[in-house]
Amino acid sequence: MDIKTLKSFMAVAKHQSFSEAARELYTVQPAISRHISSLETELGVVLFNRTSREVTITPAGEQLLKDAAVILSLAEQAKTQVKRAHDGQVGTLNIAHLSSACLTFMATLVRSYKEKFPHVHVSLFEMTVTEQIEAFNNDRIDIGFSRPLPSAIADDFVSHSVYIDKLVAIVNQSHALADQQTIDLAQLKDDKFIIFNRDEAVGLFDETIMLCKQAGFSPNIISQPKHMQTLVTEVAAGLGVAIAPYCVRKLYSDGCHFMMLNNVSTHIPVHIQYKQTNNSATAAAFVAVALSATDDIQQSMAY
Repeated sequence: MDIKTLKSFMAVAKHQSFSEAARELYTVQPAISRHISSLETELGVVLFNRTSREVTITPAGEQLLKDAAVILSLAEQAKTQVKRAHDGQVGTLNIAHLSSACLTFMATLVRSYKEKFPHVHVSLFEMTVTEQIEAFNNDRIDIGFSRPLPSAIADDFVSHSVYIDKLVAIVNQSHALADQQTIDLAQLKDDKFIIFNRDEAVGLFDETIMLCKQAGFSPNIISQPKHMQTLVTEVAAGLGVAIAPYCVRKLYSDGCHFMMLNNVSTHIPVHIQYKQTNNSATAAAFVAVALSATDDIQQSMAY
């Protein structure tokens, strides 16, 4: 019982005529007759009573007519769904992001994607770099917004730059330097330092230590939080000062003062990444939407 045979059957039932069914389907009457005979043989029933003057459907034929309509409808739906899946219009999409780095644009980006692909189910996950790598390894996420990946695994991913951040100094609003807009890093040499955990951002941690040494001191590290919001909160609480990407100002930072660092030009990239082996059309479509929005994202993160 194939789709072509069922279409022939439904056409005969509709017109109560083999010749009219043949005309509708742009074929010849013998072909229609073969289809009906084949169906009757396969099912072991008579589907139509035929006389020289008329063709009438049997009770068995009436039942098949109901089922055939459903089958053909499902077949058309399947073709549509396959095409939509091929075009990335249906399916699921799991996206991980660094909240501090993506807070300003993630909602707008996902909304733009959903306007184009309303039938894709999108799930967002706030994850650190380490958590994203683990999630990629376990196939729990399709796309990640993160810092550049470690060189040992970078070749396993496709990566595109979204925007470039820079490092700034963060002090409590009552700090002696809180009236300054720019400072030399050496001016913080006597402060206690809050530095983002090295396990979560090796490059950021090592860069901070190196910059302090270039400024002539080793930082007195009193805290290494694993979340940027914790780092900002500790600074606001007066526990110490911090060096962090400028994007963290978008977190809840009441009580903090941000200052540019003289003679520090370190670039802190944010990338959109997915595994080389990911052939998902939904992921490809989202990446295309994200890359088309990079100018707006970069403008929203401007200093």
